[in-house]
Amino acid sequence: MSEVFEALLRPYDERRRAELVAAYTAVEHAAEPVPEVRFPALREPALRRTVEGMLALSGRTLVRSDRTKWISGYRDDVAAELARDPACVPSVRDRAVLALVLIHSVAIPRAAGRLGDDSWLSPFPTPVDELRRRTQLPVGELDAALRRLRLAGLVSQVKAAADGKGEQGSGGFVPGPQFHRLTPAARRRLQEELILAAGPDSPLAAAIRARRRNREHDQGESER
Repeated sequence: MSEVFEALLRPYDERRRAELVAAYTAVEHAAEPVPEVRFPALREPALRRTVEGMLALSGRTLVRSDRTKWISGYRDDVAAELARDPACVPSVRDRAVLALVLIHSVAIPRAAGRLGDDSWLSPFPTPVDELRRRTQLPVGELDAALRRLRLAGLVSQVKAAADGKGEQGSGGFVPGPQFHRLTPAARRRLQEELILAAGPDSPLAAAIRARRRNREHDQGESER
């Protein structure tokens, strides 16, 4: 690995090199954001910029989480390019099932004030029975889609847990660890898409469509 990053690591001594490689490896391979207190190369801004440079070699970037935690994700321009390749995105059926999980685990609790505006991880699982009611997919195809989404880290399955009164809650599916890796711009885009999917006739959805039309118009004018 060091050979790939030689130009970036050359100015540093062996200890600093090891710290940089350790931080790079952690943010690339951890399932959850890693706390910067454990990695000097994430704590110190100058070293963190070098980690950014290491990630940039493969189209990646650092994503901050909870102020003092970090993980990596694709840069917005790279993600947009990958999204144009059908081989890099889930199938239409998988995306439909994922949208249902997001609506019931994130959008509805957020609208009820039970989830922060910027959170894409949720303690409110969508039960399998709810997914079966809300989709026309045969049970076997729904289960297959959930397996693929789980393997991709896009959903996680959680077991039923007892609530504060000792009563058993319902388990189900929540957004998976890949949602940690969304950049701020990607989070905003996903939030807009979720609003358009959950409430296409709402005033907020109309405002999003108008803003997008204006942005496309401005881009078209600038290219003339």
